[in-house]
Amino acid sequence: MRHPEWIRVSLAGRHDTKKILRSHGVSTVCEEARCPNQGKCFSESTATFMILGDRCTRNCGFCAVAKSVPLPVDLHEPEKVAGAAAELGLKYIVITSVTRDDLIDGGALQFSKVISAVRKLGDSVKIEVLTPDFQGSLESLKIVLDAQPDVFNHNMETVRRLYPTVRPMADYALSLEILRQASAIAPAIKTKSGIMLGLGETESEVLRVMQDLRDAHCDYLTIGQYLRPRKANLSIVEYIRPEVFEQYKVRGLDMGFLNVASSPLTRSSMDAGKMYENV
Repeated sequence: MRHPEWIRVSLAGRHDTKKILRSHGVSTVCEEARCPNQGKCFSESTATFMILGDRCTRNCGFCAVAKSVPLPVDLHEPEKVAGAAAELGLKYIVITSVTRDDLIDGGALQFSKVISAVRKLGDSVKIEVLTPDFQGSLESLKIVLDAQPDVFNHNMETVRRLYPTVRPMADYALSLEILRQASAIAPAIKTKSGIMLGLGETESEVLRVMQDLRDAHCDYLTIGQYLRPRKANLSIVEYIRPEVFEQYKVRGLDMGFLNVASSPLTRSSMDAGKMYENV
């Protein structure tokens, strides 16, 4: 399917941003997941750091990140991320990871160490983490929250009915519970989630997951168009028009979300700092 006229993406970005990332030996979800906003973000010297390697233990149908046996955890990764963030001059830093079901804590301790390393850059730096579900482990969740990120993000990705296809190794109720528990354990930390449209969901299903998120005390929501990153990934069922995204934004704000970013090219980490500040 050819993209409609309202979707224009560019993978061209500033080479100096990539050079800085390479020089520090860090990975970004921007590149590994083939994000359509990579050019825009790199041109603004921003990036979303992806820790715990570039190989995932799960097989989500929408994701371009490699699925294979992960490499050992890099003990120097926290300092590498902090160094790259400092050289890029970032004031709002997003840290995500591949899913590491092979690790006892799901990688929670590494998240904590990276947060602590980045915190040394100064009190004015804000940190958002986008974590996997840790297989529902509250102990792992607490390890991350105890490091006190400013925003805790866990993406629902899609509606309940489509989980077996889109997220076959995840569970809708478990993901909701992670967000609910994060809000209960650390109420001062804002919670956030994101969903994709265009995978065959209905309007009522979208509104249902939005309400489920609010019931779980989720503060921020991102809604974007699914774009197939590779031929091996799920096909696009439908392109959702921009005005529909705007309607979901209005509905979300009416539900009580503090902020909603909703457009075809919205992604979970895109303009995350602006979303946090504009409340």
